Amino acid sequence: MGVRVIILYACLASASATLEVVNQWNLMQFDFPPDPVLLEKFQPENTVPTGLEIGWDKIYLGIPRLRAGVPATLAWVPRSLPPGVSPVLQAYPDWSWHTAGRGDINCTGLISVYRIRADRCNRLWVLDAGVITSIDDFRRVCPPKILIFDMATDRLVRSVYFPRELLRPASLLTNLVLDDTRAQSTRLSATCDNIFAYISDTVAPGIIVYDGRRDNAWRVTHASMYPDPDLGEYDIGGEKFTLMDGVVGLAHSPTQGLLYYQPLATDRVFSVSTAVLAAGPPAEGTDLPVNLVGRKSSQGIGIAVDPRDDTIIFSPITETAIAAWNPITNSHKLLAIDPEKLQFCAEVRWAERDNGAVWALSTRFHKFFRRAVSKHEINIRVVRIPESGFVSLQPHVLRRAARQANATVY
Repeated sequence: MGVRVIILYACLASASATLEVVNQWNLMQFDFPPDPVLLEKFQPENTVPTGLEIGWDKIYLGIPRLRAGVPATLAWVPRSLPPGVSPVLQAYPDWSWHTAGRGDINCTGLISVYRIRADRCNRLWVLDAGVITSIDDFRRVCPPKILIFDMATDRLVRSVYFPRELLRPASLLTNLVLDDTRAQSTRLSATCDNIFAYISDTVAPGIIVYDGRRDNAWRVTHASMYPDPDLGEYDIGGEKFTLMDGVVGLAHSPTQGLLYYQPLATDRVFSVSTAVLAAGPPAEGTDLPVNLVGRKSSQGIGIAVDPRDDTIIFSPITETAIAAWNPITNSHKLLAIDPEKLQFCAEVRWAERDNGAVWALSTRFHKFFRRAVSKHEINIRVVRIPESGFVSLQPHVLRRAARQANATVY
């Protein structure tokens, strides 16, 4: 697998595919309980989602407490609504889990959720960073954790806490992917907890591996998980901002047995074998065998894998696009490009619960970050791309960064 530039450039802007807007908001609103304190503290201009999961009948949104004034850090809206509407958000599983929104910190509740993932047993894994106002003063108020809810009953079925030695003072756990491939070939296949989770630590860069069957976790690190100091500035429609974030984008290829990952501040995509990650803590002095998969035309967060053919799906920030690249066949597709609707895709998802359609969570995060968001503009969108809208690309539109036949060890 050669190292290639795997993203299109602005000259392809005319080749846009169909982009369906499922939901959109100028600023988010909630279905508040009768609690005047929550209403008083609510600051919609500080409320921006980063996490997206597609359930059978609900769309789940992770809304971290990046700044003060976020009433509920995990919410949902129905999937059955007409396209393009702006529904009020329902707190998940209910408002009793979100007392931090009124200033009451309860570490058994939900503090700050960046990402959520559904597993094969219809359970929702909720990654709670335990950090509030992370953009302004980075206040750690609780240990990070994973709470697992039964999506049929909305009841908590398991809590996961991480050993203190795996965490760093600056640890910020922002993303997770689930790997149940080992359960499919063992007598424990009926056990929902026979699953691995790979979790990104973005500010103290590293990946935490969690073995659900043994309830054990360990940490791996590599230089590729750190931000590139030359790529910490981002350009979206001429608006520039700087954010030196490490590893945050994660995607799992079950067939290839790979975890793909990318820091925000990089133009590269890396991979590491999940067999290596699941084997346990690496021996002291052992280097993690990381491969450089390819280079992108600009930075990005959202990344996913279509498990049917191991295509990598991603979103370059500057190009305001969603594209796909198959590293096995070197085929390329432009899924969508839109300078207005795809300004910052915090999530790109291959939705198993929607027949493999591609979904994305697009926000004007840069405007929230710079305190320049306008309540008169659409700033948050959940979008969907049907497969019929994909546009195949010819090889000549891609600039090759290298032509070697073998994968490059970084």
